Amino acid sequence: MTVIFEISAICLYLLAAAYQGAFLLNITRQPHKLSLIGLSALALLCHGFSLFSRPIDLGFLNISSLFFWFIALLALLSTLRRPTYNLLVILLPLAALAIIASMNSTTAHPLQSHLSKGMLSHILSSILAYSVLTIAMFQAIALSIQDHQLKQHHVKGIMRVLPPLQTMEAMLFELLWIGVVLLSVSIISGIVFLEDIFAQHLIHKTALSIAAWCIFSTLLWGHWQLGWRSQTAVRWTIGGFIALMLGYFGSKFVLEIILP
Repeated sequence: MTVIFEISAICLYLLAAAYQGAFLLNITRQPHKLSLIGLSALALLCHGFSLFSRPIDLGFLNISSLFFWFIALLALLSTLRRPTYNLLVILLPLAALAIIASMNSTTAHPLQSHLSKGMLSHILSSILAYSVLTIAMFQAIALSIQDHQLKQHHVKGIMRVLPPLQTMEAMLFELLWIGVVLLSVSIISGIVFLEDIFAQHLIHKTALSIAAWCIFSTLLWGHWQLGWRSQTAVRWTIGGFIALMLGYFGSKFVLEIILP
């Protein structure tokens, strides 16, 4: 039954992305917003059921699927407030690829049922933080390309249909604020509820997570006090994202994919 929902989610993700992508390529008229949201929401429901109808697996490929489910969910919710439908063209296929990868996973690291509420809050806040900050990274890249093309007075491709630069920038800093709050909860709950967060097998993850928090917090302070914007914000966002992803995915990739 789970496989049926996974395949359904893959097909619906790709269909929704193609529906919006056809408009961007000038193949069709602008899609009906409710139809696009409906397809995306149905894909998320199928994906979510495939994830939560069984014990959550914390293996590299399976947790990637969970991350992209959160990312796609947040991206869809953002369309209710801002015209960000075009981001779905990028994020929905990535969610589909994450499902395909998880279906071929050969490792198993199920979430233990006896974990305390504190540990569960740490895991959940970590996943949410990484998801929000991943969207912020994609937003930063789009902002960088849009800013460059506007300066060159030659806006082309997908950039033609993105929201105005000021809106894109405002969205980036909103995501960063949310991400930093969630990352703060993740780090604090880890310190409180993990027995030894600075143990040898956790020290690199802890250090890089704190480094990422410092980078993102410095950027927010710089934006508030010094007016940092545009390419400066992009560079700091990407730097913080790299530190954050290395902290989690770096070790899991080496241990589970390169050295199984």
